[in-house]
Amino acid sequence: MKLFINSLFIISLFLFGNCKAQSNLAPGTYTSTNKKAIKEFEKGKKAFELKQDKDAEKYLLKAIDLDPNFIEPRMALGYLYADHKEIEKAIEQFKKSTELNPKFFPNNFYDLGGLCLTIGKYAEGRKAYEDFLAYPRINPNLKEKAEKFLLNAKFGEEALKNPQPFKPVNAGESINSMFYEYFPSITADGKTFMFTRNMRLENEAGGQEDFYITQNNNGNWIPSTPITSINSPGNEGAPSLSADGQFMFFVECEDQFGNYGAEGRKGLGSCDIFFSQKINGKWSEPKNVGEPINSSNWETQPSFSSDGRTLYFIRGYRTREGIKNQDIYMSQIGFDGKFSIPVKLGPNVNTEDKEESVFIHPDNQTLYFSSDGFPGMGALDIFMSKREANGEWGKAINLGYPINTFADENSLLVGPTGTIAYFASERQGGFGGLDIYQFELPKDFRPEVITYAKGIVYDSITRKGLDAEFELIDLETQKQVLKSYAAKDGNFLITLTANHNYLLNVSKNGYLFYSDNFSLKDVTADYKNPYVLKVPMQPIGFGDIVLKNVFFDIDKYDLKPESKAELNKLADFLKKNPTLQGELGGHTDNTGDKKKNQVLSENRAKAVYTYMTTEGGIDKTRLTFKGYGDTQPMYPNDNPEHKAANRRTVFKIQKK
Repeated sequence: MKLFINSLFIISLFLFGNCKAQSNLAPGTYTSTNKKAIKEFEKGKKAFELKQDKDAEKYLLKAIDLDPNFIEPRMALGYLYADHKEIEKAIEQFKKSTELNPKFFPNNFYDLGGLCLTIGKYAEGRKAYEDFLAYPRINPNLKEKAEKFLLNAKFGEEALKNPQPFKPVNAGESINSMFYEYFPSITADGKTFMFTRNMRLENEAGGQEDFYITQNNNGNWIPSTPITSINSPGNEGAPSLSADGQFMFFVECEDQFGNYGAEGRKGLGSCDIFFSQKINGKWSEPKNVGEPINSSNWETQPSFSSDGRTLYFIRGYRTREGIKNQDIYMSQIGFDGKFSIPVKLGPNVNTEDKEESVFIHPDNQTLYFSSDGFPGMGALDIFMSKREANGEWGKAINLGYPINTFADENSLLVGPTGTIAYFASERQGGFGGLDIYQFELPKDFRPEVITYAKGIVYDSITRKGLDAEFELIDLETQKQVLKSYAAKDGNFLITLTANHNYLLNVSKNGYLFYSDNFSLKDVTADYKNPYVLKVPMQPIGFGDIVLKNVFFDIDKYDLKPESKAELNKLADFLKKNPTLQGELGGHTDNTGDKKKNQVLSENRAKAVYTYMTTEGGIDKTRLTFKGYGDTQPMYPNDNPEHKAANRRTVFKIQKK
């Protein structure tokens, strides 16, 4: 944390005797009249000019020894110690300087406050900033920064009084090693864990960044192994797995020769986001995501949402001083399969300062990220934001102490259950370098409760797996919450947020579309026992479509709003297959009078027909409707579940 960096230029001014205009002394004078002390101070200036820091320290200490009230060498020592990260020593010198003469150089309070915050001395930092801001004539730029840092000092001071429960546990030797491990990622079923390993030892520079992966076996991680098909002589980092583990997004940066990782990988500039797909159990050759995600600037740290539609990432702009204006962006995959122009998230997430390490939880409602632009413990803190009803991101919430400290905190991963979080730390007791730790996330910072469904899509006749498209729709809002694809072998995994009713549609060219629904209303999502689905797809001409998501009230034939998504899907299917014609059939259970059931079933079939030929845009010549009453039950009418299944609408293909 470099809160004092704005004043480091002052050291050279002091050492060359040019700062008197900023003190209350006349030009050409010192705060000491001791000639020997002044001589030692000037020798210290000369040594510093020659970058002989040890000699500079020796002369400055001698000057103070000769005159303990000599402020200039104390200030010079303060900056010298700060430059060498000897923060306690620097604080001691600045504190003494302000005690000797608080009006001599008010910026001493600003630098003292920054130094205190770098080691978590929030109360002392708060007082120093308050003393600095009490002066009427101070640099407006420093005034603005001091006001911001004062908020951090107050936040940190209060946070220390109200610590969050936090008991980090090392993730173990199957993941961690003597090297550096960080940037973890995990699938929605919690069974596949990926991370970056930097093959360097502590105190070494550089290193080789590669991906490693491990699987969960009965609650334990098996020894991790490198992903050889992705790893290259270059550096790969910041992986993000899709919820089903079939796609991986990650970052590669150009080296000094303009190369990206393995031979043949091309980029657009600086750092770019790449992706790979798992095909038949192996990762494909990575490809650059390309424009508009990547640019000539700096794109990194991707996080792919569980709905399979949205990519979050960090974009920064290259300047001579390094990467600036790091913010969180998002881009969505359109129906054409292409990413949209990235949009920067709003002011509840992004600030004028730095954001990084964005992570969207599989609930698709909770965003975690690091920032040094909001009030916090200092440096980068981890924050959480919840998606609001209007789709905007809510106010950033600091995860508090000791999850956040005066040091940089980032790379937080919250597991799919929402109870366990992972992060990288160099804390004592690890295997060496950065290790990945896990801890129980406090309840106030947990995402929405989710479960997941997994299963297989297959041809109902050949039993062969199909790489079909599927979507999940919230029945109440009629909004699509997920769109994805089954793998080549037909396997898929989707996440489900509790307290919602869902429509599931699966489609593939040449097949009838499949529909089903899930209700998580008034049901506690059980993550340990997910839904297991088998989705048989019927080739066109070999069956009927049971419209499981067409709904009516009891004894009524007015379509409920929740039916529209299903019927729109049927309309799309018919438009893609313009030669098909068919009958819409209405069916009831055996409750009540048979004649009334017959009339009711016909009216319901007619209601669907009317919607399809008006709202759905299907020509009337392609459709007919008929009511069957209770004459064609799918199951015996012997229990509520069977009766509910018998109350249905069916599209029967009559002409292919």
